[in-house]
Amino acid sequence: MTMQRRRFLRSAGLGLPGLAVLSSSCDEQSSGKAVHQPRRTEVVVVGAGVSGLSAARHLADRGRRVTVLEARDRIGGRVWTSRQWPGMPLDMGASWIHGVDGNPITDLAEMAGARTVVTDPGSSTDYLADGRKAEGAQAEALQRRMTDTADALSTYQDEATRDAPVRKVVQRALGWSGLSASAKTFVSYALNDYEHEYSGSVDQMSALYFNDEAKANGKDVLFPGGYGAVPDYLAKGLSVHTGQVVKQVAWNSSGVTVTTGKATYQAEYVVVTLPLGVLQSGAVKFVPGLPAAKLTAIGKLGMGVLDKCYLRFPKVFWPDTDWLTYVPDLDRYGQWEQWINIARPTGRPVLLGFNAATFGRTIEGWSDAQIVDSAMHTLRTIFGASIPTPTGHQITRWASDPYARGSYSFYKVGSTPATRDQLAARVGDRVHFAGEATSRRNFATVHGAYLSGIRAAKEISG
Repeated sequence: MTMQRRRFLRSAGLGLPGLAVLSSSCDEQSSGKAVHQPRRTEVVVVGAGVSGLSAARHLADRGRRVTVLEARDRIGGRVWTSRQWPGMPLDMGASWIHGVDGNPITDLAEMAGARTVVTDPGSSTDYLADGRKAEGAQAEALQRRMTDTADALSTYQDEATRDAPVRKVVQRALGWSGLSASAKTFVSYALNDYEHEYSGSVDQMSALYFNDEAKANGKDVLFPGGYGAVPDYLAKGLSVHTGQVVKQVAWNSSGVTVTTGKATYQAEYVVVTLPLGVLQSGAVKFVPGLPAAKLTAIGKLGMGVLDKCYLRFPKVFWPDTDWLTYVPDLDRYGQWEQWINIARPTGRPVLLGFNAATFGRTIEGWSDAQIVDSAMHTLRTIFGASIPTPTGHQITRWASDPYARGSYSFYKVGSTPATRDQLAARVGDRVHFAGEATSRRNFATVHGAYLSGIRAAKEISG
């Protein structure tokens, strides 16, 4: 079956005495004494994800003095390669270059010396709710309902003048109440496929704009050695301060002051690359406050969830296709519908299960053991009760991460492409914004984040 495309980047400066009263903090030095003197630079970049690093790289390469502040103890943001299992790097955030042709991340990966492996969305083994393979008439019926779903949304976008949630549009177009149980199951599977693609719930996702994006060209590739090679390459030679949780961004006609839990930084400009979910949380205070249009944009866009569960086994017991998909009964909507065979690119017996949107958020509150048990229930339904117990697991909880508050942005009902332009707009000459959510045509992608950082940097450097 044809699957939807998956988603998933100090030195001395000018004194700014006019900002001295805006904010202050204590910087704990190795002596243990607290000092109050602000650190000075020319540009502060908030966030060492791909957008922040691309902005900093662009500015530094043009002679600007740049300091990058990162809350975590690592760089990369939502590009995060776990090395918990020796010799088996695993990407916990972004996994793919979506469309290698003309994609700037393709060139960066090559410059970083990162190896990539093609994955084929058409290489899939599909299973029904009882664990049987979807073959013959059942496979045809499933594909037909996926096509019906896509056609319903396409027709709505061509004809509608008012927005509505994806689920409502599809169910109305297909005559939901008159569908058989199996047809409803297949349509529900198709709807959850959109949730995996765009990370938002189909009960919230805009039917008019959910896919208003630049179309990717070329194959999709994974990084067997980890996507982290890309932010590592971008960060070379940059001044990156980790463990700096930004509390406040303040500005006036003289410049900006960025206050963290440990220090104060003064600069001429700031590039804010906080994820949409963090902006929505209000964890960072803006003084004198963001314009109404930007606050509206922050509130209207959606921050979705796509979580991962890696399971390591003693041996491979699944078919040699890139994808394994499962069509659950209606009462288990959205649960463990998509898996990728990590054994193909790595040679290691690892399966990766995805959960998106509502169910993804729900299980973030479960224990690791509960999540693994739930995943194994699905795998045992497909492959039998005798399959081995996993010897290890790694699980993400992006919505619960205070420095992400979700996986990536999506168009919620009521938002439009212009909403992203409002999110991207600078505030005066001092405060600039970047990040995947600010990208009108490449949202929810690493290359969108990368290009947004360069756009913000050019606003400063010309």
